Amino acid sequence: MVERAGDPAATLASGRERLPPGRHGLSRVFVAENQRERLLNGVVDAVAEHGWNVTTIASITAAAKISRRTFYEYFEGKQDCFLAAYAMIETHVLDAMLAAPGADEPWPDRVRPRLAALLDVLARDPAVARCFLVEPLAAGGEVAARYREAMQLLAATLRPEPPPSQLNMEVRDQALIGGIATLIVRRLNDVPVERGPYGHRSTGTSLRSLLPDLTELALAPYVGRAEAKRLAA
Repeated sequence: MVERAGDPAATLASGRERLPPGRHGLSRVFVAENQRERLLNGVVDAVAEHGWNVTTIASITAAAKISRRTFYEYFEGKQDCFLAAYAMIETHVLDAMLAAPGADEPWPDRVRPRLAALLDVLARDPAVARCFLVEPLAAGGEVAARYREAMQLLAATLRPEPPPSQLNMEVRDQALIGGIATLIVRRLNDVPVERGPYGHRSTGTSLRSLLPDLTELALAPYVGRAEAKRLAA
């Protein structure tokens, strides 16, 4: 989610610190943005820690340090709050991938930097990674539908442009994203989560070490395994 900074105003704006009590002189807009951001961070932390099915409004508000009454001023329920957080995560992930170096390079040379950007975002906070790749399918319904849409957009950042006309790209995309998600989720489940600065949790280099395998996986259907392995290295 939003990184915490050093000065008090930026720290409050990050949504991870409680507003000072009493007449703090902050604008209503600022207070509203801070409270909503804290709830988005709260639902990510609660869902990552407890899982979607066990997470309650109480666990979200406890993580956000916000009252239940205030929660309902912003969201209708757990799903509404999680969808808002998921939209923020999705935008952050896709923007990072599209902003990766090499955007003007030929397609094969764009794949590795974009996957590196994906892994970098997820490695910085496994709570975000779990909410992006693991919990939506457990939630089902509208949340799972949003996950599938996000995976289609992610696949689009990795496929050739234009895609080969003789291939069924929908099937290729599903196989690719399924493989990428499986490898990342397996690593998230295998590696102990360590708590880092400001409460962010990090797996260190564990997720980033998947880059060669994911690159080869993304390239092989189009350039062959031998060439994909060479480019992945």
